[in-house]
Parts: sequence; structure tokens; C-alpha cells
Amino acid sequence: MEEVASLAASDYAVGMQLKALAAKVYDTLGPLWPDDKPFLAFRNAFELVCAVALSAQCTDEQVNKATPGLFASWPTPEAMAAAKLEEVEMAIRSLGFYRTKARHLIGAAKLIEEKFAGKVPSTMEELLELPGVGRKTANLVLSACFGRPGIIVDTHVLRVCLRLGIGSKSDATDMEKRIASLVPEERWTRFSYTVNRHGKFVCTARQPACIAKNPTAPCPLLKVCPRIGLA
Repeated sequence: MEEVASLAASDYAVGMQLKALAAKVYDTLGPLWPDDKPFLAFRNAFELVCAVALSAQCTDEQVNKATPGLFASWPTPEAMAAAKLEEVEMAIRSLGFYRTKARHLIGAAKLIEEKFAGKVPSTMEELLELPGVGRKTANLVLSACFGRPGIIVDTHVLRVCLRLGIGSKSDATDMEKRIASLVPEERWTRFSYTVNRHGKFVCTARQPACIAKNPTAPCPLLKVCPRIGLA
């Protein structure tokens, strides 16, 4: 019993340390990245669903070049649902995995039309029914379009949180759960965006500021980050 109690106390202490770390990250990065909006260009929930689906294995900049023409041709779920697969493929041919993505766009539009009366659903469970929509996309849509807290674990957020030691599994769903246990719900969306910006511009995949010879900016988390996985 004493051993169990000792382990429980140890887990509690670690949890409190991680909560303090997450709070420090939030307080440090928040003022540096005040814009808590997606880099993807969109005018409504349907466009954001499409844009995020297209962003897999692509940069936001690449997606933003392809979507104006896409949405000019098929601006609504109704229009996209009736689109010819080959034509949608051609519209997004500049993006990776464009054939699969085109099928997802049309499939999602058809489901929105048939099951959700032409409107993008506003719950996690319903959004996950749409082809090409995972938890990252759903959380992004819920937060950006419906004003609900969302933990948006993309490749940048996952990488930074692993280096910080907030989680140890390279799995977005597991990291989402870890962040949810450490960060107050009202801070989820803001935390996601600030960590995303930090990962995109400072704690990059190949040359994070802490080990880069000529970093474009110093790392503001250097004093609190254990730099897990970095030499």
C-alpha cells in the first residue's frame, strides 16, 4: 500500500510539474503570437473543411494558391457534391495526393448535403463522419467557425510538445489528450495556435533555434525546455 501511495504521489508531482510547464509555455508564447487564426484562407466552415483536408502533406501557402480556383468553381457543398471527380482533381493537381483529396472533397460535400441539410455540422462526432476529416480538422473547424475550444495537434504542435516533454508518444490523438489534461479548456485554442507558430518559425523540424548556427530568432522557451530528442 505504501508503494502504491508513493507512486500515486510521484505521478501527481509529475502532473503538477507538467501543468506548470504548459502554463509557462502559454504565458511566454502568447504575447509573441497574438493572431489566433488559421493561416489557411477561408470564408466559411465548408471552405475551411476543404482547405484543411487539402493541407495534408502540403504547406498552407500551397493550399492557399489552389483554393481560390477550387471555390470559384464549387463554392458550396451542393456544387461540390455534383462536381466531376476528374475536374476537381485538375483543380488541385498542384497538391500532393490530389486524387485521394478530390474524392474526400466530393464525398464530404455529398454527406453534408444528404445528412446535414447542406450545412457543415458543428459537433466533433458529426464532423468526424466526413471523409478526410480527422480530429485536427474537426478541432480547427469547431474553434475557428463555431467558437468552441479546440486542441489542434498538427505536425508543429506535436513536435514542439514532444521536445518539451509534455507527451512521449508521437501520436496526435494521445498528445491531444495530454494537452487537455494539462491546459484549461478556455486556453486550448490559444495554446494550439501559439505552439503551432513556435514550431513553424522557431522550433522547426530540422534546425530549431536552440541548435541552429544562425537562428532567425532566439528560442523564448530555452530556459524551460528539456530539448528531448535534440543533441
